[in-house]
Amino acid sequence: MKFDQASPPNPIDQERVVTRPYTRIEGPLKVSGQAPYAYEYGLPEAPTYGFVLGAGIAHGRVARIDTTQAESAPGVLLVLTHENMPAQARSDTPVPQQREASPQLSGPEVRHYHQAVAFVVAETFEQARAAANLIEIEYEETPGQFTLADTVGSGKEPEDAVDSVVGDFESAFADAAVSVDLTFTTPDQSQAPMEPHATIAQWDGDQLTVHTAHQVVHWVRRGLALTLNIPQKDVRVVAAFVGGGFGTKLLFFSDAVLSAAAARLLGRPVKTTLHRPLIFNNTSHRAATIQRVRLGADPDGTLHAVGHDTWTGNLPGGDSEPACEQTKYLYGGEHRQIRTRQSELDLPPGASMRAPGEAVGMLALEGAMDELAEKLGLDPVELRLRNDVQFDPEKGPKRPFSSRRLAAALRTGAKAFGWDDRPRAPRERQDGEWYVGYGVASAFRTNLVMPSGATVRLNPGGTLTVETQMTDIGTGSYTVLAQVAAEMLGLDLEQVEVKLGDSDFPQASGSGGSWGANSSSAGVYAACDELRRDLAQKAGYQSANAVFRGGKVWQGAECTELSELAGKGGVEATARMTYGDLTEQFMQAGFGAHFVEVGVNAHTGEVRVRRALSVVAAGRILNPVTARSQCLGGMTMGIGSALMEALHVDHELGLFVNHDLGEYHVPVHADIPDLDVIFLDELDDQSSPLRAKGVGELGISGVGAAVANAVYNASGVRVRDFPITLDKILAGWEA
Repeated sequence: MKFDQASPPNPIDQERVVTRPYTRIEGPLKVSGQAPYAYEYGLPEAPTYGFVLGAGIAHGRVARIDTTQAESAPGVLLVLTHENMPAQARSDTPVPQQREASPQLSGPEVRHYHQAVAFVVAETFEQARAAANLIEIEYEETPGQFTLADTVGSGKEPEDAVDSVVGDFESAFADAAVSVDLTFTTPDQSQAPMEPHATIAQWDGDQLTVHTAHQVVHWVRRGLALTLNIPQKDVRVVAAFVGGGFGTKLLFFSDAVLSAAAARLLGRPVKTTLHRPLIFNNTSHRAATIQRVRLGADPDGTLHAVGHDTWTGNLPGGDSEPACEQTKYLYGGEHRQIRTRQSELDLPPGASMRAPGEAVGMLALEGAMDELAEKLGLDPVELRLRNDVQFDPEKGPKRPFSSRRLAAALRTGAKAFGWDDRPRAPRERQDGEWYVGYGVASAFRTNLVMPSGATVRLNPGGTLTVETQMTDIGTGSYTVLAQVAAEMLGLDLEQVEVKLGDSDFPQASGSGGSWGANSSSAGVYAACDELRRDLAQKAGYQSANAVFRGGKVWQGAECTELSELAGKGGVEATARMTYGDLTEQFMQAGFGAHFVEVGVNAHTGEVRVRRALSVVAAGRILNPVTARSQCLGGMTMGIGSALMEALHVDHELGLFVNHDLGEYHVPVHADIPDLDVIFLDELDDQSSPLRAKGVGELGISGVGAAVANAVYNASGVRVRDFPITLDKILAGWEA
């Protein structure tokens, strides 16, 4: 099935099951410990255990490696290094960094700290870890570049973020009646998922099965097959439950490649988990940015010049951090200049982290909008409303937004939050020893769709089984897909079983880029539509007139039980949803608004978020419980990004020194106050047959800016160097 025109009325519009607030159907398995994650699957034979040893330098080469003591240590079965690692090739997955990083132990060169330099397999994890410490390594260290600010002059235009220039920005900015020219910096950040990267690899002859923590099953299947030089048909990937990813599990790392290679050599299963320091330095992270935002407006606040420059860094061949992306679309202005420059850094690989680009880019853009509003003497909400636009600002009216309810979100949020009662000036309101401030920011995230397929099977007895490669990384995929299937076949939710995360099932979008629920639901929709036609025909009805309701298929007053149509063998259908050029004809994005109240301690500069509200317009909300959960998670991450999250680079040694969850600070329960989410009614018929849009990353995009703007309103200090820590506020007061 191809989605290439606006969605007509369809069975989803009944909203009998879809849009209803069902709790997660897999929840009992998770809270009772019965949902197996990658490291927990049972095996028919006792597994062996792998341990990855990371490099002790950031740039150079292994001059000598001696594994003699490790190989003779108790329980050790195998030690792999670049000297005995089987031959590999490069992957061609859609993630550029993966193409460069997929071979492991492929040579003596060290490109970043904690790059795998050895892999020990033993009968127990403790034996493998102890033996790894016996490996003797001598390095030839060469100078590396670890400081983004020192590389700004060498930055080049990256392939994945080409310049976007409309009109004559420089002249328009110079002529603007009111303007701001501001620089913001954001640090490296880690996805730090609760479940570590982990893999169990086992071979049955030439057939490889990997249970691994990954967000997109077909990406890792293809990548592993290419890396290991084996046919893709000989690789099975299972990722039925994934304990968070936030983008880092869009790639595969040393645990997957080395476990598979070692298992083949040993003829036994190998299970490997990356210990926490390796997750920070061996896997991916969100790269730091330096951003310059220039806005020029008329005295009434109408923007005419919009400029956003970003500098970021990565290993050669890696992705950029596209922090300018939202600036192309969020506000009007006929003269525009959006540019990214990327330099080479010898830090661990930078790649996707929740809302790549927007999460940090909106810290800059929405901070600059707040400062422009102050300079104009305008309400920050009003400034945003005056620059709302219903078409792609770069391409004009010929490319309208498929739906855009930014203005409604701002107005709804302002009323619900009590924005009119806000403090008008910094330090105007005080509650005991706390200055109280309000902040606002827009929310934006591009809506993406990906081809996705599924098999649906009507079983004897009238229940339904759904099978698809789609993953659930804590987002509610099991529940949402069950709701879609139940709606399409006229069943109750309890009559649907969903099976996910297995490469034996039809290829699906996977989880990432906020495309997961909408795209995978569309794949289930396509398969159910095919099954509906088959069942109607089997009942002797016209498929166009058939109505599925209450476990029956109806045509007029006549009906047939689905259990009767299933017979003894069941009936199944497999289909795939693909997409035309609607994303080119229409600019598609989710919109919203964030409102935050903070307290800043008048003596210490400590910041406490007191309450926050997000208003979200993201198409049809397939399940308000799971969608709300996604927004709350995004808001929590946004607060963390604004106030505490930062990987600290040792600029001499080239590593992230706070590589554990004790020193890499993320919000805990005590940091997060009363959060609320309001969903606006919206149906986007250009997005998919579900008329939904992505929501998982919209929730983080802009939250940090609302926090920062509230901190200024409370304290009178503008902090543009994130995160906002109390020392920066105290320094602002001293200045």
